[in-house]
Amino acid sequence: MDGQEIKTLRALMEYEASRRAPPETFPNLPDLPGGRYTDPAFMALEKDHLWRKSWLLAAHIDEVPEPGCFLLWENAGQPVVIVHSESGGVNAFYNTCSHRGAPVVTEAQGKKLRLTCRYHGWTYNHEGELLSIRDPEDFKDLDFSCRSLTKVRCEQFGNLIFVNFDDDAPSLLDWLGPIADEWAEFRFDQCRLAARHRFTLDCNWKIAMEANAEVYHVKSIHPSTIAPILDDRRNVNTLYPNGHHRMIAPRPQGTVNTLAQTRGDLPEIESVGEIARTCTQSYGIFPNWVSPLSAMVIPPLLFWPKGIDQCTLETWTFAPDWGDRPAPDQWTENNGEKLIKVLLEDTEFGAWIQKSVNSYGFKGVPLSYQEARIYYWHQSADQLIGVDKIPESLRVPPVITKDWVYPNDPRRAELPAD
Repeated sequence: MDGQEIKTLRALMEYEASRRAPPETFPNLPDLPGGRYTDPAFMALEKDHLWRKSWLLAAHIDEVPEPGCFLLWENAGQPVVIVHSESGGVNAFYNTCSHRGAPVVTEAQGKKLRLTCRYHGWTYNHEGELLSIRDPEDFKDLDFSCRSLTKVRCEQFGNLIFVNFDDDAPSLLDWLGPIADEWAEFRFDQCRLAARHRFTLDCNWKIAMEANAEVYHVKSIHPSTIAPILDDRRNVNTLYPNGHHRMIAPRPQGTVNTLAQTRGDLPEIESVGEIARTCTQSYGIFPNWVSPLSAMVIPPLLFWPKGIDQCTLETWTFAPDWGDRPAPDQWTENNGEKLIKVLLEDTEFGAWIQKSVNSYGFKGVPLSYQEARIYYWHQSADQLIGVDKIPESLRVPPVITKDWVYPNDPRRAELPAD
């Protein structure tokens, strides 16, 4: 982030603190239909489109560090095996033998010279090619070339491994767009996997995720954890193509980020700039990633549906190499025993929200300017699903225009001249 961008962000923070109404050209946000959190039909649309057409964080290279290492991944409802191939790349396949559909891997993680189906012994290499079958004399004219494992698109951003089930989706870099450039200072190509844990939450996955997409609730839900270290009135939201978004909020003068890993024995990412060192700089990557980024750790939170009113929260921590010292863990205590206090404040209240949205009295959600990232997410979801596929009662009008999507920002025209 160059000096001019930093200067503009600082000016936007003061703009936000001084305003007495939303920006004049910012649209009125219609209510979000309540059924988007409770209707199984909408959940089915998410399954068929959001989880099928988006790039999804699946693994870190540390989980498949050498050729032959594999990892089972089923978070998006599809059986996938991720393999570090002998060629040095990383491949992903449906964990489905081309013979009778049995899995070629049944262990959660491991290392194999070949992928061999336990049912009938069909064997594949790390590129998914069928190498051998049992009793070949019993098959007539079996063409091995068209019996490979079916590939799942798999691309890396630094050490992070993403998958996408849609052959027509843009590349991962195109999906991330300008965020990929913004993330260069965090050196994703050097970060190691320090922690990864899973927790079941009793609420719709969007309820849990959206608690991390606005600061309107901070003073109420986090009075002693977040509120003292985040100036919510100087929060600057930015919307990006493909449904992504960012928030940057300064820490009040004289405070330190008590939520970040501050152990003196841990190395820092030296290339991280001023904003991430003095502010909360957090990104939402469509559809289900929310993460602050700092000089100490990169700790994504990922939210996965388990049902209409239950979800899985994955907590990750990436960090520079910590050597033989204890690995950092941003989000849990005692190596995944329980979530830290700030996450418990959100997740425990999420269960109460779920009960309320299931009531006859819940019709819709009126969102404020501070909650624009939530509305933009839903608007982007409708675009990816296809508005014509969504029942009219569940649609979100596309009122946030490109004028408010990066690199555009009408607020900049209202800033004082240099």
